[in-house]
Amino acid sequence: MSSPFLYFADGRLSQAELSAARLDGHLVELGDAYIPADAVETRELRAGSLRAILGDTLAATHLSAAWVHGGLHVPPTRHTVQRAVPRRLHQVMGRRLLYRDLNVDPVDLMRISGVWVTDPVRTLADLSRVVDDEHARAARLLADAVPGLPARAIAWMAAHGALPNKRSALAFLRGLAARGAVDQEEVTR
Repeated sequence: MSSPFLYFADGRLSQAELSAARLDGHLVELGDAYIPADAVETRELRAGSLRAILGDTLAATHLSAAWVHGGLHVPPTRHTVQRAVPRRLHQVMGRRLLYRDLNVDPVDLMRISGVWVTDPVRTLADLSRVVDDEHARAARLLADAVPGLPARAIAWMAAHGALPNKRSALAFLRGLAARGAVDQEEVTR
């Protein structure tokens, strides 16, 4: 189901009409779509803007999921996606996608505006296992946006056996959890 606030090229309006409305200040870009300039950007609108890319078979993960959940202010240049279906996909993936062929466990997925997105716990666990500054920054922002998320991500990782970069990810998540506890203590003073 698509939101009436999302405008896609060659949908209700052509690319030229959307560009003109953007130049006039009536619309702003949101991912692969446009929304009214006075609309509040929500996770539903961010997820809905990915509908053409994800379809029914792909799930937004890592940085893309962090953007949907409000952990990033701008969408990533290349969207990270994984299979949301058990069968392998036999289609050409676009250059704008970083495709991982592993099937995401359905328990870790949520449907937002008709597209699959990893839930915040799985998203934080995935972000913490990628060792680079961009993923670490997104993990910090996502942890700040959802109270108690680092502790739930630690529990998720503990329940999932061997994972790549698990040891460093757990140390990173424990640091986020400790930082969150200190921040929470300052708020309650």
